[in-house]
Amino acid sequence: MPASKSRAVHQEAGPVTLQHVADTAGVSRATASRVLNGSSRIVGSDLADRVMRAARSLRYVSNAPAQALARSRTTVVGMIVHAVDDPYFSAIAAGAMRVAADNDLLTMLANTFRDPEREIDYVARLRAHRALGLLLVGSGFTDESLTGRLTEQLTDFAANGGRVACVRHQSLPFDTVLPENRRGASQAAELLLALGHRKIGILSGPSGLSTVEHRLGGFRDTLHAAGVHVPDDAVVTADFTRDGGYAAMVELHQRHPDRTAVFALNDPTAAGAMAALREELGRSVPRDVSVIGFDDVPTALDLTPALTTVRLPLEEMGERAMRLLLDTSAPGPRTVRVKADLVVRGSTAAPRT
Repeated sequence: MPASKSRAVHQEAGPVTLQHVADTAGVSRATASRVLNGSSRIVGSDLADRVMRAARSLRYVSNAPAQALARSRTTVVGMIVHAVDDPYFSAIAAGAMRVAADNDLLTMLANTFRDPEREIDYVARLRAHRALGLLLVGSGFTDESLTGRLTEQLTDFAANGGRVACVRHQSLPFDTVLPENRRGASQAAELLLALGHRKIGILSGPSGLSTVEHRLGGFRDTLHAAGVHVPDDAVVTADFTRDGGYAAMVELHQRHPDRTAVFALNDPTAAGAMAALREELGRSVPRDVSVIGFDDVPTALDLTPALTTVRLPLEEMGERAMRLLLDTSAPGPRTVRVKADLVVRGSTAAPRT
């Protein structure tokens, strides 16, 4: 039967199956499967060409769940992030997905909306779908019970042949890319002290995240060592977004209108703070208030003035994490520490006397 006529018959009857491809190519179903599903058994080039031509003519699409059952694994890597609309996570995801694509893997991106229960649930679901690996990108939790439940799910996943890597605080017994959050925040504090700031406010992040704990701790500890005290009510919680930073900056100003510098725990929060100072509070950056962020997302350069921030090599972090996940040559857990570097731009200056 001509391929075009065969295709029309199959389309009328329903989805094209592997058996249809085998019949069109004049080979057994097992031979067609070996060609299309990547079997280690060698098929002659003539037969393989016939099968591939038949598959193309019929527009055959392989059954991924069936392949997963046959192989015990798919070619899918699950990547779980806290907030896909946050440029921090999108940059890390871009680096990781580039490495996955280079290795002919499909990346499935899941967004938890910073909900720890959702993160645990996503791990269980990806395990059920027989994902090849899991890459967790985001802060760890300070709640030990949540960390314990997540560890259980990941341990079961790994015990069944799955691969796990993380970009987060080193609280899980798996390969980890670990950014120097505490040291980076300390550098931000050192800059403000060197410029002469003593009346400093902090725009913090969501509670319960180890990233917030480390950045906040590194900043306050450095100030404390220099004899500078930040009152508790000069630390305002934001939700790590531009709008959250805007609202938090207004609240901080209402409590402490004398602040000459503000440290925001991520760049979107810093961008919101700068907007609030300019649009609602009538303050100039850096003439009236200096602002420092964290992460150095691409938009930090586009702010006016450009944002002083702590740089993390975000795409590189994603690349390194995915390589850890794919590299099974060395025993784990392995930790790759990533240096944080302060980048001084126009949003910071000495306070006016």
